[in-house]
Amino acid sequence: MAESKKYEITIDVATQYLPEQSAPDAQRYFFAYTVTVTNSGTVAAQLISRHWIITDADGKVEEVRGLGVVGHQPLLKPGESFEYTSGCPLSTPVGTMSGSYQMVADDGLRFEAAVPEFVLAMPRTLH
Repeated sequence: MAESKKYEITIDVATQYLPEQSAPDAQRYFFAYTVTVTNSGTVAAQLISRHWIITDADGKVEEVRGLGVVGHQPLLKPGESFEYTSGCPLSTPVGTMSGSYQMVADDGLRFEAAVPEFVLAMPRTLH
């Protein structure tokens, strides 16, 4: 089996604008994002830390690093998933997030699982 298939993490993201937590007049837009992390490889791996790159519509970039996700460092056996929801405030009605999760496989190998860029957008701001 190819080495890359042993250590494979699939990441899916769904986003939602939260008008009740936003204040557009004060340039505060709040978004929730739900991430599903699935071990699609053949070796168990633990999510140790995260690195996010958050960019608003003005090009302002914020980087966030931290241990685990929402207080957890899930160990995912092959085929298992972990889902969590978190939030992100922006000063513009549209922005993007991307990043990676730092993983450690059962055999000790450390690797990164890339989170493809996704868009955070207030409804009716994108065509």
